[in-house]
Amino acid sequence: MSFRPHLRIAGAIHCTASRLCLALACTAVMLPALAHGEGLVLYEDVRIFDGRDDTLSLASNVLVRGNVIDTISVDPIEADGAEIIDGAGRTLMPGLIDAHWHTMLVGTTPDDGLNDDLGYSTIIAVNEAEAALMRGFTTVRDMGGAAFSLKRAIDEGRVVGPRIYPSGAIITVTSGHGDFRSLTELPREIGHLSRMEELGMAMVADSPDEVRMRAREQLMLGAVQIKLTAGGGVASPHSPLDVSTFTLEELHAAVEAAENWGTYVAVHAYTPAAIQRSVEAGVKVIEHGHLMDAETAKMMAEKGIWLSTQPFDASFEKGIALPEANLQRLREVITGTDRLYGFVKEFGIKTAFGTDILFSSQMAQTQGFMLTLLQRWFTPAEILKMATATNGELLQLTGPRNPYPGTIGVIEKGAFADLLLVDGNPLENLDLVADPNNFVVIMKDGNIYKNTLALANSEPGASIGLGNQFPVSNYLCEDGTRLAVRLLGESALVSVNDAAEIDLPSIGAEGTTFSNGPLTLTIEQGRLSWGIGRAMPSACSGA
Repeated sequence: MSFRPHLRIAGAIHCTASRLCLALACTAVMLPALAHGEGLVLYEDVRIFDGRDDTLSLASNVLVRGNVIDTISVDPIEADGAEIIDGAGRTLMPGLIDAHWHTMLVGTTPDDGLNDDLGYSTIIAVNEAEAALMRGFTTVRDMGGAAFSLKRAIDEGRVVGPRIYPSGAIITVTSGHGDFRSLTELPREIGHLSRMEELGMAMVADSPDEVRMRAREQLMLGAVQIKLTAGGGVASPHSPLDVSTFTLEELHAAVEAAENWGTYVAVHAYTPAAIQRSVEAGVKVIEHGHLMDAETAKMMAEKGIWLSTQPFDASFEKGIALPEANLQRLREVITGTDRLYGFVKEFGIKTAFGTDILFSSQMAQTQGFMLTLLQRWFTPAEILKMATATNGELLQLTGPRNPYPGTIGVIEKGAFADLLLVDGNPLENLDLVADPNNFVVIMKDGNIYKNTLALANSEPGASIGLGNQFPVSNYLCEDGTRLAVRLLGESALVSVNDAAEIDLPSIGAEGTTFSNGPLTLTIEQGRLSWGIGRAMPSACSGA
């Protein structure tokens, strides 16, 4: 069962006064919905990985109030009305952070992305965003694509997904990495936007003034950091790896525009030349860097430049469909992975973890698995710190543009309540994070999106969690569909087969029918039925 935030106050619903509650076999009083910031969730008997220490805590208790961690104690915590989650000795850790994600590009291909309308691409991205959250990634740093509307919808609770730190469109040069135009679109006409630019995938800028304008446009749209491609890349059709693209003056124009807004520039760069030129221009974060040399690595460490990189290995060649010329570039990048992480260890470069999975829903499912690849160079504790507290530190570079001001990536008093309850100890077995089934509870911003403990402990047709503002009832329909239902009075929240909840408005007399059009939940004379489209509704009973 997954839960999603609801930022509204519903009227009180009491079992003794509502035949709807009787129809759903309530065993607990439904309390009035609480405004965001008032809800209480208490984790009991958990061992904490806080994002910073190398070991787990003693058996502890953690109280979440609203969207932040309120109290951490080895002693019992009194919290009247709180939802209780019995950890039974499991590991409580911060939600994972992916420092290089492409929200709008992971579920499509370059051709489909350019030819489909933005609405369809956004629907695909919504599904991928929910999947990322259900893999335990409660925050992503989006490094290219028109993610602004999806971020807004997630923040408003309209759809399910992680926190998004958006960069907006990738800024590239003509023929650079990120330039997905066809040759028939050349020569470029100044003032005319290509299809790629209209969709917000990437913007072409071929002078300092154009770079400055494009950066300011993305900041105006809601970017919290600016992303440029300073050198060639793997996936683009026209950019050999060895090339350097933006001039020093062009890079500095972007840095100036970003710093005027209190934030920073990150650049895609593999080679020493591209990296060194970017650092000279004032860039603060290098994305990738797999082909750097020792001199460049030492310079980055001495200047405090961040490296946001990925443990690419041979499995990537099998998982992404690319032309042979692009696969050759990928193989070259992969050969640099071991040397790159050797430099990280040798020189102490500040390093963030990201995945940079593009154009493959199948590869997106390996998001957590990619953490386990780091075990060649790091301990499980070092890896998990990188994917939580260290990545959280990187996000703070956004300064006043930070869309989620506060502490993220750690378990401490006052930090955001982005939490995973893990069935096992990931400091001893990092493979646990590769399989989302090991996350028995997923919480983001104080809201529970997955709680298999509640489902496992529920009685047939019974509500879950005395003190929940929205107790849950579980049902099995004749067609095999599993439903978890919560009634809010003016709407019903329904999870189908353990997927994210769907909000169905009340359309019938006295709240007996709830529907969004395609999906309909009906309660008549104590009987519940579930319908999809014009198909015959299926009767459901307590599961």
